[in-house]
Amino acid sequence: MKLTPLVSLGLCTIMLLAASCGGGTGTGGASLVEVARSDRQWTGVAVTRDGRIFVNYPRWSDTVPISVGEVLPDGDVKPYPTEEMNRWDASLTPKNHFVGVQSVYVDRENILWILDTGNPQFTGVIPGGPKLVAVDPAIDTIIRVYPFGSDVVSENSYLNDVRVDTRLKFAYISDSDAGGIVVLNLRTGACRKLLADHPSARSEDITLTIGGKEWRRPDGSSPKVHTDGIALTPDGNYVYYQALTGRTLYRIESAHLRDWNLTAQRLGEHVETVATRGAADGIMFGPEGNLYLSAIEEDAVNILKPDGTVETVVSDPRLKWPDSFSITPDGDIYVTTSQIHLGSARTEPYMIYRLK
Repeated sequence: MKLTPLVSLGLCTIMLLAASCGGGTGTGGASLVEVARSDRQWTGVAVTRDGRIFVNYPRWSDTVPISVGEVLPDGDVKPYPTEEMNRWDASLTPKNHFVGVQSVYVDRENILWILDTGNPQFTGVIPGGPKLVAVDPAIDTIIRVYPFGSDVVSENSYLNDVRVDTRLKFAYISDSDAGGIVVLNLRTGACRKLLADHPSARSEDITLTIGGKEWRRPDGSSPKVHTDGIALTPDGNYVYYQALTGRTLYRIESAHLRDWNLTAQRLGEHVETVATRGAADGIMFGPEGNLYLSAIEEDAVNILKPDGTVETVVSDPRLKWPDSFSITPDGDIYVTTSQIHLGSARTEPYMIYRLK
């Protein structure tokens, strides 16, 4: 296994592994190939058609040097799309800077979407901070910013993940703290929050067991995290979603979410239960129609097949809180480990793996 040198730049320490290196095989049949590792916590990963890798670092502490970076072939991490956009302190204008990015996503048209919670360290939403930023990697330029106002995000909102329908030009965004799904018309900028009070968008009364230990706060209570993982079927007809502290997967026809005339009660009547199996963080459809689920209690990646069966793709102790996916048109699957359950007890690097 040939490794490039470990590089430390003050931003983060990251090591890229040669694309030809092998990976260990856990149970489930697939093997994990290391792509990159970092001493800074990341959550999201997005890979473009030409193999460029983008990551984001959530602002969960005072020591986050950048929010979004591109992992370069030499192992360096470059602030993306600009250094200025990655600068943040309370004196800066939030609409022109990343405040607290939670996820990155590349759509079918190879546009990079960056979701800014505007809620650093979960201290409350900063007005002007929550936004969805579209970047064209072909020109490394921001092409549009969609801000979210108080009519969509509340003080405790935490916009978590995004999926984009490039055909109909709509985005669907989960809110893991306030609950619900934000629906955004990308042509007009009109948006609204839906299902915030529906049981499907709320945490279940459970305590997760991750890495053999119950996941609890320092005061002993169980975290309650609402709508988190969100996925759009390849045909764009359904939105799937799940609370992080929940084991039930739901779906709803996207046409109902786009129907501005439906009342909250009528909309809730269209929610369908898909499966009740296990807790998941990131969920994403592959081009073949399988739904990939990061099974955080199992150190695994599972798939829900179109026929409704669930299978394990890979189960491996190195998958310490598999967080987010990026799936290329060719079916290459990238997954991050964020080790959220370990907190300051973390002793290993944060990883990006490719499933082989």
